[in-house]
Amino acid sequence: MTRVRISIDAMGGDHGPEVTLRGLTKVIERRPDARFLIYGREDTVLPVLDGLPVLRDVSEFTHCEVAVRMDDKPSQALRQGRWKSSMWKAIEAVKNGEADACVSAGNTGALMAMSKFCLRTMADIERPAIAAIWPTMRSESIVLDVGATIGADAQQLVDFAILGAAMANALFDLDRPTVGLLNVGVEEIKGQEEVKEAGRMLREAALNTMRYEGFVEGDDIGKGTVDVVVSEGFAGNIALKTAEGTARQIAGYLREAMSRTLMARIGYLFARGAFQRLGEKMDVRKVNGGVFLGLNGIVVKSHGGADAEGFAAAVELGYEMARSHLLDRTRATLDLYHARKPQVAAGAAAVNE
Repeated sequence: MTRVRISIDAMGGDHGPEVTLRGLTKVIERRPDARFLIYGREDTVLPVLDGLPVLRDVSEFTHCEVAVRMDDKPSQALRQGRWKSSMWKAIEAVKNGEADACVSAGNTGALMAMSKFCLRTMADIERPAIAAIWPTMRSESIVLDVGATIGADAQQLVDFAILGAAMANALFDLDRPTVGLLNVGVEEIKGQEEVKEAGRMLREAALNTMRYEGFVEGDDIGKGTVDVVVSEGFAGNIALKTAEGTARQIAGYLREAMSRTLMARIGYLFARGAFQRLGEKMDVRKVNGGVFLGLNGIVVKSHGGADAEGFAAAVELGYEMARSHLLDRTRATLDLYHARKPQVAAGAAAVNE
């Protein structure tokens, strides 16, 4: 059995090593072939790690004097934490081939800045994207970008579509995942020029690694109309946070309604199984983790406020991306697209003549 090695920034997040390390114990229970390279301050990490012998036996710990704070600016984090912080060391382990994926619950801006500086973007990718797993009425979809790139031109949106399709191929084992561009309407005449141009480019590329379905609207995300929803980071981040907030709001409404009266409590006892299944569907912890796509390495960002179960979900996402050879699939799709670009351009020129 080939082991999957995952580097962990143990100092990231709102709760630090107490939560991140306990999350790793949950991963070991479900993924016994996982191994961990843990980076952090020894005075904070080792007391927790020593109390978790199962985790300690499958981990290597490296002391790092510097920890990136949640409120550090990306430029500040790079200046103070490059080469020596737990976040940098965890990313560097991927660059050096010591780890197959990196996971951190730390400062998103700092993690992206360090990842870009250390790993660099793939050839022909100008900007990376953050991709999130989105539970839908059908099963799950991938939505990107959810915050890495605020504003995007047509080529960047096409790149995001390619990256997202490669992730869907790796994670969901889909030969030709369906892809849609998030827009204010499904009609071709609607939307910003960048979005309309990206749609034209995807249609003309006619890649056999995806099936472009055109524009999708906000309500299509939850319906699961397509496997991959592509957006620039501003709209994508708002959509993600809105969905998370709505899930918590509905869960709160249900708890209040079920405890309001004696009859409601009795009714809950009869329907408890159904409510438990609903709760599992709406549990945002189970889909925690944003994958940084477009880099020469796998980096997963866990929500800073995640509990142990939520952090475990982010680590397992990194595990799955490494196990399914995400980077190889992404490079193959990018090579195919860029090999066909001159043909598309030449065909368009012939039509214009």
